[in-house]
This record gives sequence, C-alpha cells and structure tokens, in this order.
Amino acid sequence: MTNTLADSRLLRRYAPYTVSGYRLFRQITDTDGAISARIKALLVAVAAVARSRDALALRELERGAGLGLTIDQAVAGMIVLSSLRGEGAALAFEVLLEKVYGPFDDVPPVPQVAVAPGEAKHNFETYFGKVPVPLEQMLRLLPLGADAYYLMRRGSIDANPLSPKDGEFLLLSILAADYSPMTVTHVRGARNAGATDEEIAEAIICGIPAGGIAAWMAAAPFLASE
Repeated sequence: MTNTLADSRLLRRYAPYTVSGYRLFRQITDTDGAISARIKALLVAVAAVARSRDALALRELERGAGLGLTIDQAVAGMIVLSSLRGEGAALAFEVLLEKVYGPFDDVPPVPQVAVAPGEAKHNFETYFGKVPVPLEQMLRLLPLGADAYYLMRRGSIDANPLSPKDGEFLLLSILAADYSPMTVTHVRGARNAGATDEEIAEAIICGIPAGGIAAWMAAAPFLASE
C-alpha cells in the first residue's frame, strides 16, 4: 500500500522532481520544527478529513499516535471540524479516532452551557476587533444562532483540549487546504494567541498533503498582508 505520494511506484519511475519536492514538504510535516511532529500529524489529518481524504487522515492519525499524540489531544481535531466543516466531517473524524484509539466508553449527557445576554456579541468584538457583518445579521435575526456560533467557536479555540494557539493551527491547516479567504482571520488569531510566523507557516504547510501546493499559495499572502 502506498504510504505517501513519495512512495508511489509510478511517480518514482516517471516523476523524480515531483517525488523529491514532496519529500521535502514531508520533511517539514513529519519532523519536529516550530510545531512538534505529533501535532503536525493531527493538522494534516484534520485537513485531510475536511477534503474527504479519509485514508490519508487515518495514516496521519496512526503516525501521530506513534509519536505520542493522545486521544485527549487528537479529539481537538474533531472539535474544530465540527465548527468549521460541520457534523459530517466531525463524525467521519470520530470514526477514524475509534480505529486508532479504540472504542470509547459511554459518557453522561452534557448539560447545556448557558450564554449570558450580550456574551456572544462581546466575544465577537474581542476576537474580531468588531462584529463581522455576517454575525451582525445573526445577532439581529437569529440571536439563538449567534449564541450557538459563539459556543462552538469558543470550543474550537478557547476550550479545546489543546492550547488556543494549537486550535488556531488546526483551523489554519483546514482553511489552507480549502484555499479559503477566512485564513486571514486565523493568521491574525494565531498571532494574537502567541504564534510565530514560522509556526503559522508550518501549520499552512500541513494543508499541502490534502490540498496540494495551492494550499500555500492561497494562504501565505495573508502572512505578508498582516
């Protein structure tokens, strides 16, 4: 079975430049650098699931587990996917987590977290600098939806099992792989959480196995513009 693009028999026979280039990208994603290799395995995995590349995601989770990535850390990927790419992507990631870490014991239901009046708006203003237009309209037309948005984005960044900075890296790897203009928001968010540009660059690179080199071309300009 082919493990990575660089292991492809056809590419090894016909495309030495492609194989050599991809090996260098993999040298970044697979070794400790500004971000640890085990966290980068998780970043590659979430970007892969976001692009429906489940076989790639499974290999990365297995690699991460071999490097010491725990289920408590890996579940952060599912949390971020639930917010950024929805129910289907998050539940697909859960299936892969069970394959790598085994079945999970039953857990009690989660009590509903209450949101105080004005709490969601305050969070949006604090994080974004001002309330973005789409969220202004949600606050105006669907205040319950604004509370839901606030809770899920807080779960992705402020309350996931990793640090807020790592939560931003997860978001960045997915957005880079999807060539999303939302990347600029999370370049800024990662910097505000204490990330260096070298760390942000590595998080973006982790979108390449799933999204190709266009992931870098779409996301990297936001490093310069910020």
